[in-house]
Amino acid sequence: QGQPVESGGGLVQPGGSLRLSCAASKSIFSIDVMGWYRQAPGKQRQLVAEITNSDHTSYADSVKGRFTISRDNAENTVYLQMNSLKLEDTAVYYCRVEGRYGLSHIQTAYWGQGTQVTVSS
Repeated sequence: QGQPVESGGGLVQPGGSLRLSCAASKSIFSIDVMGWYRQAPGKQRQLVAEITNSDHTSYADSVKGRFTISRDNAENTVYLQMNSLKLEDTAVYYCRVEGRYGLSHIQTAYWGQGTQVTVSS
């Protein structure tokens, strides 16, 4: 019941833009870190960007200057704005939300189900 819900993937041409959204589970009590990861076929899942509860952000070198992560604290939602998309950005994108969940405030993290982003001409 802690899985976040992602949306916004799709097919886009090189140079285009997409915006991904991820809403944390309603069972979350407090959020520490929200992040986006991606996994291309035959490759390991890797961090794309993350944002902490103090709004500190970090990015993979391959997306710096093109992608922007942001969050809406009122909605417990994280966004990934992806501009100037390249063929090599094609992957399944996963949201990860780390925080305290449930009545016991257990510290843990949940992954979203993934959303496909395909960059193709």
